[in-house]
Amino acid sequence: MTITDWTQRFHGTSHLPEAVRARLRAAARIVKFPKGAEVFGPDNVPDSLMFLYEGRIRVSQSSDTGREIVLYRVEAGESCVLTTACMLAEEAYNAEGIAETDVTAIVLPKPAFDRLAAEEDAFRDFVFQAYSRRLIDLLRVVDDVAFGRIDVRLAERLLALADGANEVQATHQQLASELGTAREVVSRVLHDFQKRELVSQSRGKITLTDTTALQALAHST
Repeated sequence: MTITDWTQRFHGTSHLPEAVRARLRAAARIVKFPKGAEVFGPDNVPDSLMFLYEGRIRVSQSSDTGREIVLYRVEAGESCVLTTACMLAEEAYNAEGIAETDVTAIVLPKPAFDRLAAEEDAFRDFVFQAYSRRLIDLLRVVDDVAFGRIDVRLAERLLALADGANEVQATHQQLASELGTAREVVSRVLHDFQKRELVSQSRGKITLTDTTALQALAHST
């Protein structure tokens, strides 16, 4: 893949003044990760701001007991708020980012980030607007885990993972990690869904047999 002007790929950077975009292109570099690779982890202190050019990264956090929760996904055209936060604080990640597909990313080294943030109002506004939007997303995750009904959340996640299709390739444990709950809880709810003929199950695969009912459940309160 030949990348000529990566700043066009991102809504925020594409609207920056050309002089700022030129500085970004001069300072940034391109990195690639294969599917399944760790993009960042708890042992790393980030030294760059990351823009995801192609692919998808799953960001998750694990407890001392091994339970995992998916915090969010970084999609192509987005920046990673956790990278931004840890870089600004000069602290190690408290979560892990795994490439769910082959990934191409643009990384802006911290010295260049610091100069641009100090000297270019448009760039600074872009970074912190993106940061604020993702922080709101994380607060929704906290609210869902603390107060959301598990059947509603599971219906929502199945539909999201299916992405317009009628099949999800995932184990009960993987779905539990998506929702920040126990595998047994997911198994119990899926068994109920199956009895209601909303889904059917086979090893490592869930077929959505009644997407209309699942959508109704996902939008219920």
